[in-house]
Amino acid sequence: MDNIFIGRKDEQLVLKEALKSHESEMVAVLGRRRVGKTYLVQSVYQKELVFEITGIQNSSKKEQLENFVLQLGIATGNIFPISPPSSWLQAFALLIKFLQERKEKNKPVLFFDELPWLATHKSGFLNGLSYFWNSWGVKHKIVLVICGSAASWMINKVVNNRGGLHNRITRQIHLKPFTLKETEDYLLARNLNFDRYQIVQLYMALGGIPHYLKEIRRGKSAVQNINEICFSPTSSLQGEFNRLYPSLFANAEKHIMVIRALATKWHGLTRKEIEQQSKVKEGGNLSRVLTELIFSGFISTYRPFGKKKKTKLYRLTDAYSLFYLKFIEGQEHEGKSIWNHLSQTQLYKTWSGYAFENICLQHISQIKQALSIAGIYSRSSSFYHPGNQTTEGAQIDLLIDRKDGVINLIEIKFYNEIFQIKKSYAENLQQKRRVFKQITKTKKQLFIILLTTFGLKDNNYSQNLVDQVLTLDDLFLDD
Repeated sequence: MDNIFIGRKDEQLVLKEALKSHESEMVAVLGRRRVGKTYLVQSVYQKELVFEITGIQNSSKKEQLENFVLQLGIATGNIFPISPPSSWLQAFALLIKFLQERKEKNKPVLFFDELPWLATHKSGFLNGLSYFWNSWGVKHKIVLVICGSAASWMINKVVNNRGGLHNRITRQIHLKPFTLKETEDYLLARNLNFDRYQIVQLYMALGGIPHYLKEIRRGKSAVQNINEICFSPTSSLQGEFNRLYPSLFANAEKHIMVIRALATKWHGLTRKEIEQQSKVKEGGNLSRVLTELIFSGFISTYRPFGKKKKTKLYRLTDAYSLFYLKFIEGQEHEGKSIWNHLSQTQLYKTWSGYAFENICLQHISQIKQALSIAGIYSRSSSFYHPGNQTTEGAQIDLLIDRKDGVINLIEIKFYNEIFQIKKSYAENLQQKRRVFKQITKTKKQLFIILLTTFGLKDNNYSQNLVDQVLTLDDLFLDD
């Protein structure tokens, strides 16, 4: 196993505390496919793991039970084959027998990975798991880790189980992609020395997904790496998008339709707009699809400033899906250097501004830390006014509404050098502040914050308009 282990401090602590407790623990680990759930569990529990099984996708109950006894044979060191049981109740009875005969006295860890694949329809797996836990596991000081990439399935079927597993989860981890800082640390640990501008370009295409990041090679620029990882016919990511959603969701066509609809409008869609553009109707399980995509980490919701709680925007925030739909799809066979060309186009420059904005929204805690307001209660949102006969239109990328009587209006600019405010842009900033104040009728102090790649050139416009400047480095702060 690769010895590189980056970040995940809080998640490691949860797993270690479960091991130290004087009771049996059932730990649920959720998270997007390829985010590193299995690696986390195996790394923390490498000495205590006594039994491990990973479900096989699209396999029958019979095949899953055969898989179970093969793994049990490995755990016991039994060189003779064990006859596969005919039911999961019998399978868990074998597991109990194995655990009872263990000579070691330390607290054992059992790991059931890709649980949704094990628990095939009408297989009786969850009943067997419930029998194992309630009749034996809870009484014998063990750690049972259950893991699955289909986060909504895990929550509906296990975390919120109404049967024998009701309220049995003692600890829960929802593993997120690496932050920019964790991505930097991961690359450095692999002797990959990139500056932060290059890292952000990589992050725009791959996100903070460890499985994707491990494909990055030293001595090559971000553009070269993206070209090889995403466009090369021999890349391990070839076909990843088409595998990604079917591996997580039953009838994934509707999930993909929603993802494609969200990719058409960078700043998000309302529920009604999603229904119109995706053609997935409310009667066609739109609520379920949206919930599953949110829990699995592909989309996020944002509430526009001043709007009711029910009025929210859904936004595609999975970096790889965004990049695939914008650039990879249809370009897979356009030659070895296709990204060298596409990365120089105006289309990419426009898209990179949006992608950088997405990254900033995913690093709001770092932004608050850089603004020294981490300890002040605040809410993040966006603002959009289309304009009418009496008021000009305005859009604000990100605003932070603070309880200390201040609202930060944050302008986000992805630029390849120090940014300079010119007259037209200064007028645009003034208009945004004016329209926001007029429409919201806020009495709070408004501070304009410019978050840009390499900082801001000092001139009369910057001195008169911008209250604080944040740079790329601020997004790399430790969470």
